[in-house]
Amino acid sequence: MEKKAKIKIAITIASLAAISILFTRQQRRRRKLNQRSQYSCYLQSEPKPQHNFKRVLADNSYSPFKHANKEKSSGSHPYELEITALLENPRPEFDFSNVDLDLQRSDSFIWVETKSQLNELANALSKEFFFAVDTEQHSLRSFLGFTALIQISTEKEDYLVDTIALHDEISILQPFFADPGVCKVFHGSDNDVLWLQRDFHIYVVNLFDTAKACEVLSKPQKSLAYLLETYCGVATNKFLQREDWRQRPLPAEMLQYAQTDAHYLLYIAKCLVAELKQQGNENSYCPDDKFNFVLEASRRSNMVCLQVYTKEIESYPGEAAASSIFFRLLNGQGGVSSISSVTQDLVRRLCAWRDLMARVHDESLRFVLSDQAIIALANKALANPTDVYTTIAQADSDVDCLNLSSSLPSPSPVVCSHLDDVERQVCNNVENLDDILLANLQKCLGPNGSCPLSVFNYVLPAKSNWELKNQSNKFVYKQNGVKISRQVAKKASRDLFVQKFSCKSPVYHNCRIYANDGRLLCYCDRKKLEWYLTRDLAKLVEDNPPAIMLLFEPKGRPEDEGNEFYIQSKKNICVSCGEGNHYLRYRIIPSCYRIHFPEQLKSHRSHDIVLLCVDCHEVAHAAAEKYKKQISAEFGIPLFIHKLRTAAMALLHHGRTMPSNRREELRRIVMRYYGGREISQEDLERALLVGMSPRERRRHAKKRGLSLKMSKPTDFPDRQQDSYPAVMVESATMDATKADNVLGLHAIETQKSGHGPHGKQVVDYLLREYGEDGIRQFCQRWRQVFVEALHPHFLPAGWDVMHSGRREFGEFSVYNPAKKPADDGAAEINKMHH
Repeated sequence: MEKKAKIKIAITIASLAAISILFTRQQRRRRKLNQRSQYSCYLQSEPKPQHNFKRVLADNSYSPFKHANKEKSSGSHPYELEITALLENPRPEFDFSNVDLDLQRSDSFIWVETKSQLNELANALSKEFFFAVDTEQHSLRSFLGFTALIQISTEKEDYLVDTIALHDEISILQPFFADPGVCKVFHGSDNDVLWLQRDFHIYVVNLFDTAKACEVLSKPQKSLAYLLETYCGVATNKFLQREDWRQRPLPAEMLQYAQTDAHYLLYIAKCLVAELKQQGNENSYCPDDKFNFVLEASRRSNMVCLQVYTKEIESYPGEAAASSIFFRLLNGQGGVSSISSVTQDLVRRLCAWRDLMARVHDESLRFVLSDQAIIALANKALANPTDVYTTIAQADSDVDCLNLSSSLPSPSPVVCSHLDDVERQVCNNVENLDDILLANLQKCLGPNGSCPLSVFNYVLPAKSNWELKNQSNKFVYKQNGVKISRQVAKKASRDLFVQKFSCKSPVYHNCRIYANDGRLLCYCDRKKLEWYLTRDLAKLVEDNPPAIMLLFEPKGRPEDEGNEFYIQSKKNICVSCGEGNHYLRYRIIPSCYRIHFPEQLKSHRSHDIVLLCVDCHEVAHAAAEKYKKQISAEFGIPLFIHKLRTAAMALLHHGRTMPSNRREELRRIVMRYYGGREISQEDLERALLVGMSPRERRRHAKKRGLSLKMSKPTDFPDRQQDSYPAVMVESATMDATKADNVLGLHAIETQKSGHGPHGKQVVDYLLREYGEDGIRQFCQRWRQVFVEALHPHFLPAGWDVMHSGRREFGEFSVYNPAKKPADDGAAEINKMHH
């Protein structure tokens, strides 16, 4: 009995202890929650490495990035003249023949973390004619990201430069990177070139990119991992690229990875240059072939140097993120068919707050607040900060099992420090958003602000004037009155056009797909990611922007495509002027030609579809229409649109009364459009519609009855009509209706030329005379027209006038020519008809 009593007493004591511990934990959690939300910012006790920087070139304000000023610089790039000179008069060859490198990598390297060591490195580089470079970045705990490490390898030494400790001193290296007499060797340099500009005003001149060399040599793969394995027998762990490169000291594994990336680049460059020369020698038997493989690799490499870094400036904080969330809700998540105005408003408020807090605290958007948390907050009725806290934690925990970022705190320290502000955004949907954001900014960075000032956020209060943008436009009309009525009307027309025809959500989502060995396969949209996830063919490895890893071995690699354009992230801005507030898709190769290309040259190809603002779109469209006329004259294949409609109208209204020779001349014009066959009254009616704008077609439909009554029908031979031309005209009319290339502002009602037989006849002629090479050269001509018309400064990395555009299809692909139905003509007609 005593034993049972003791057991009961022990159980009672244990139960009381457990209850006491649980109660204490709850109290501590509430106290911690209240303290974080009411008092100081987490940065007061958790400073970040980048807060030791004395100055930064790219702060977190809404102002654009300022590039270095240089005498004799005429463009936005301070070294445009030097780079252009290399492109126009390239050096005859890269002389790596004397490079003597030991493939046995030594564990020894020089860690550069003091100014004196940096000066020694500069002194060493002053004696070099080439050196290899790589960088490691950090983006999770930074709004714009920053360079955490630079690896530089010469023929004799490997240097790892601590750019966190030496951030304010790295400018010492600027002259060596900008020296056209010194060759810098990179691999996949598109991002590195921009990051060096952003952080240190370092501009690369005279670049040899081993990835571009692989492209010229048509290597099966172009990744650095492939080159290391092929030429050096070295395997690397690419997952280390996504590790936290801010930590000091760096673990031995990360140090080895960093050294390896740069150490072998000079040797790889030497091997590739030798192959380029050999390829040139093997092709020199053809006297007309003057293609220099080494110079082509040099040209493509130095084209990368002309890129300029830009900050993505939105018309309102968080606008792009909100549009992206709306797109996801309407296109895949839960089958939502519409979003209420209340939900839309809450999402915009939360995205704007997240954007502002990310700038203030120098954090990435996904670290501050995840997209799934924003959706959860917008869809749930919340009463207090505790509800907000719980909702965010639950939303993040629901997806933790699908990604590798579950180690992130949820809610984030930013949310915990400003929990009352989040509640205010969610619960107070009456107060003006501008007022709330300004109040938050004052609370964070004002005279008695809770958040520490840093080189990243100190200009935010002075340059956060987004609330004035819309107001300033409201008074334009009253201020100037009648004197500028035409300007006002033109501006209003332009604004309406932008509102109606510009893209309503981001075009590029920059989602990534990785192979099961960690190599990047491609960038894509969210729909494609969800396709893999819903079929359990991949797992989510990153959240914002999303990234998945395939659970199977893919058939090909991105390098198989023959161009690295498809494995680069892309910005949602006008590729010509950088405008980011609105943009339209523009097809560089007009659709009247492209629809007739072979499948392998047009299917799933986004290289020749770019984003342009309305003004640049108008310029590009005008240049395209002008060049169509040149194509028509060159090939002797008329565009027909204007003469066709005039001839058809004259025959319909005056066919019986006009002289026979004139009637026959007009009939030949219309017959040529229909492939030479005899034409009917119905054919003439259809010909009138070709090239009409929707407004013109509606007007024509209203007048049609009256016009036909007043005009006697014209007699034509009563022959059985071939169905193909009728379908072709129908297709041409539909193409004109859809207006694949949205016309410019002043050209929106102009007739669209080239549809009908012109485009098909041009393509057929090229295929018959020159094969697919003729089509590729034809595309290159159109790209050159585009470049000369706009001189675009913001083309995506990897975009190239010489892009091949070819795509190989797998055995079971629906685009495989071998899988085409036997009746190709009927299939083509059916495809055009639908």
